[in-house]
Amino acid sequence: MTLLPSFRAVARIAVTLLLTVAAVGGGLWLWDYYMNEPWTRDGRVRADIVQVSPDVAGLVTDVRVTDNQLVHKGDVLFVVDPGRYRLAVEQAQANLDSAKAELAYRTAEAHRYQQLGNNVVSTAQRQEVTSAMAKAAAAAKQTEAALDLARFNLDRTEVKATVDGYVTNLQMMTGNYVAAGQAVVALIDSHSFYVMGYFEETKLPRIHVGAPVSVRIMGSGAELRGRIDSITRAIVDRDRAEGTGLVANVNPTFNWVRLAQRIPVRIALDDMPDSLQLVAGRTATVSVVGTPDGSPKVAQLPAGQ
Repeated sequence: MTLLPSFRAVARIAVTLLLTVAAVGGGLWLWDYYMNEPWTRDGRVRADIVQVSPDVAGLVTDVRVTDNQLVHKGDVLFVVDPGRYRLAVEQAQANLDSAKAELAYRTAEAHRYQQLGNNVVSTAQRQEVTSAMAKAAAAAKQTEAALDLARFNLDRTEVKATVDGYVTNLQMMTGNYVAAGQAVVALIDSHSFYVMGYFEETKLPRIHVGAPVSVRIMGSGAELRGRIDSITRAIVDRDRAEGTGLVANVNPTFNWVRLAQRIPVRIALDDMPDSLQLVAGRTATVSVVGTPDGSPKVAQLPAGQ
């Protein structure tokens, strides 16, 4: 009878110790998971944006795309008024015809002088006509190049897509005047989507190029697979700026509570499901789930994370 209370006391102590150990172990695991394990909710879908600009200036006479339309490389986006460029081609062609006629005359003249004897024409006269023929040949080449340029400009009045992608935020309208080199259409390269994960600097020791990654886009239940493509090598130092005389201008105040800097890590995505609509700017949760050699690293986040 005296052993029963003692057993209960030992059991209570054992249960208490067990719960304490479990609580400490769980706390340490949570601390390591949230502070050191390589995952972040601060991820963004990004893509390369091509700023399409015309190579020639003029009025826009035809817009052949609509906002958010999928286009393919080589599709015509809009047309710049080709009228003046057709006239430039005709003028260059006329100049070339004239230059060729002049070259033919100078060539025949030089050939005729070569047939005459030294008692009829002097060496200086022969050199003069030979020089005139050479100048006519150079002028013909120059006008031929001008014709090629005029045809090139005429061809560039049709502004075409340089990549497969989506037209976004289209504000181009028929009648707008565009200047050469002025970006007027934004084209999102459909083959360039990637994810940029912003990891705390305390987690960098566990992040390596080539490691497999799990990506979950907010609002989508699909899990994407990828790999770490690269890690940035520089971020802005907000406590320092360029001063006068190229001397460092350091902030005189210091915040004792220092937050870990977030380091951009580029994630290359593997095959993506056709049903998933990737939109540059969407948020994502990024988890490093392995090491470059393929061994597992951390458990994946639940679908709701």
